[in-house]
Amino acid sequence: MKRQDFRFSHRMRVRWVEVDMQKIVFNGHYLMYFDTAVTDYWRNLAMPYAETMHQLGGDMFVKKASVEYHASAEMDDFLDVCMRCERVGNSSMTFVGAIFRGDELLITSELVYVYADPVAKKSQPIPAPLRDMLEGFERGEDMVQVHLGSWHDFQKLASPLRTEVFVHEQKVPAEMEWDHDDETALHAVALNRMGMPLATGRLLQHAPGVARIGRMAVKKQMRGSDLGRRVLHALMDAAQNRGDTQVILHAQCSAEGFYKRSGFEPHGAIFEEAGIAHIEMVRPL
Repeated sequence: MKRQDFRFSHRMRVRWVEVDMQKIVFNGHYLMYFDTAVTDYWRNLAMPYAETMHQLGGDMFVKKASVEYHASAEMDDFLDVCMRCERVGNSSMTFVGAIFRGDELLITSELVYVYADPVAKKSQPIPAPLRDMLEGFERGEDMVQVHLGSWHDFQKLASPLRTEVFVHEQKVPAEMEWDHDDETALHAVALNRMGMPLATGRLLQHAPGVARIGRMAVKKQMRGSDLGRRVLHALMDAAQNRGDTQVILHAQCSAEGFYKRSGFEPHGAIFEEAGIAHIEMVRPL
């Protein structure tokens, strides 16, 4: 196997606790590495696992897990855990995995999952939406589409996501989350192939030629993916297309690095909004 045989890889670093008395990774930990990579594989499918399985009415159960050892990893090695969905059958799917240190192949694996009723534990056919996501991803297709529209278009999608992120997770008072600006804003929503909203944001006209982006929210399970960046850039493109030359936003300080990577620069002092530290950030268009 070679790294180019895989579309997906999960990078990790070997920790001290994973090394045995021979100063190499204990053999059982490699299964944990593959299982962790599978979790990240679902994220790359833009698939919040628990919610997706609940909506589909089933769950995935491991039927077979095999590991073949070619060479050993050591403490502090950077490893790339690569996964590929090799086959989707009627009620089971097979994943092939490989762990590389650089271009050196260390470990290979085969994981077989059965799709089953979560209560009766009886196998059942893999639903078409799940099959479509798996096969589409391996073909190199996009798993998400970003849509732009009015509050009338997207309230039913964006509102629950913003409530989940801001009100429930960050404890922002509900009365502070909702305002009349939603009615006039341009909204962006990122949807996966099952129509689940995974990220959202809005665009306002702050002043002539100046756009303001806000209410940026990404579903917890999808953070670390590119969904936030895609929503942000979709809104910036919309602002530029309508003739704006500058965009501003109030970033939570914990997200400052995220916005810097898209060309925003801090402006002014840190301030507090809804009990959360923020910084104004600006970027020319």
